[in-house]
Amino acid sequence: MQINKYLLLISTPILAIAIAVLMLSMGVAKPIAITAAIALLCVIFWVSEPIPIPATSLLPFVLFPLFGITDHKIIASAFGSHVILLLMGAFMLSKALEKSGVHERFAVYMVNLIGVSSPTRLVLGFMLAASLLSMWISNTATVLIMLPMALAILAHVNNQRLKVALILGVAYAASLGGVGTLIGTPPNVIFVGIYEQFTNSEFGFLNWMKVGVPVVLISIPIMAIWLTRNISFNDKIIMPKLGSWRTEEIRTVWVFAATTLAWITRNEPFGGWSDWFQIPNAGDSTVALFAVVLMFAIPNGKNSRLLDWQTAKTIPWDMLILFAGGIALAKGFVASGLSELIGQWLVSFAQYPLVIMLLLLCLGVTYLTEMTSNTATATLLMPILASAAISLNIDPALLMIPAAMCASCAFMLPVATAPNAIAYGTGEVSIKEMVTEGAILSLMISVIIALVCYWVLG
Repeated sequence: MQINKYLLLISTPILAIAIAVLMLSMGVAKPIAITAAIALLCVIFWVSEPIPIPATSLLPFVLFPLFGITDHKIIASAFGSHVILLLMGAFMLSKALEKSGVHERFAVYMVNLIGVSSPTRLVLGFMLAASLLSMWISNTATVLIMLPMALAILAHVNNQRLKVALILGVAYAASLGGVGTLIGTPPNVIFVGIYEQFTNSEFGFLNWMKVGVPVVLISIPIMAIWLTRNISFNDKIIMPKLGSWRTEEIRTVWVFAATTLAWITRNEPFGGWSDWFQIPNAGDSTVALFAVVLMFAIPNGKNSRLLDWQTAKTIPWDMLILFAGGIALAKGFVASGLSELIGQWLVSFAQYPLVIMLLLLCLGVTYLTEMTSNTATATLLMPILASAAISLNIDPALLMIPAAMCASCAFMLPVATAPNAIAYGTGEVSIKEMVTEGAILSLMISVIIALVCYWVLG
């Protein structure tokens, strides 16, 4: 394995140089050829990981200024993007939720609300709880919260098919639930950053939810019905008992609810609070960071605060570097002219009806992300799709959003996502079962995403 990584470290730069030389020999402009070579280098390193992914994400900051593609000050501004601050704030807010424990209470409430009187209701209750949690905290944390409860229940159930359905349902719902909000999963945030680079306009929190929430609400019941087809059982399900609400939970819920409301109503209705109070310069990142400061300031009733630095500093800082690298790569695409060239190449897609184009795009991205990380897939595709949309004279969001969503819909392999790996790690689900169920569900959800995006955005 180490030898293969050393070979990649040596051979990939050589391949990138060869591609640049080949493009130059074909008459391609030097900035475009160099940018394409750097992009190829980053993509191969992101997928094969001869060095850590965050380290690869630093390459655009080094190589673009060295080769004169763009000024070092311009490329460094990617780290100062409001999208990075929004994501940092969202990560810290999710840590506060986890610290309080309120997310576990919510999960039990949701399952009890749906009921456990049938296999479909049981799986649907867990999937809805997992998907709603995953809109606000990481899909990995969601699975780690929900699966122990599911396994505790399954310990008293003698039905292997139900066990497989419930475990896979929790994993798949945790992945799909992140599609519902702008901060739910990394590809969503990558979309926002790249979209702004290409259009010079902001894509708001509520605008995303208008597409993401319908996708989740339509998909989760369909997934639950499919997973529980032809399953019957008569065992009695006993859910965990909840104690009384703790001060920490109540205060965390209030802050988080106010934050969510502020995100949703910033620009709507009737101009939103940013217009009512004449503060047009505030953004979603402003709301997120203000909420984080409140979490640090408000006592939790146990001689501490709702959020402390020991907890907050455990957020995935490497993801912030990765997002900044994606934004930097997009800056290079625009500055060199590569984005315009790619757009011209992809104009041929205009011959297809829009709905067919979206279906093909969704299917391609869904099955591509089975083999690569969803973050790497989104980082690679977003600038290309933005360029294509501009050349086709359509809103880039129409191609970028379905691709970003489908990047979170890898359901077939344990290596595709952390939730899949955790589900497989229980020992109750075989790879064959995951591939069989996941292949069909990936197809179903791809079609749903394409149709919802066509209906809402097209």
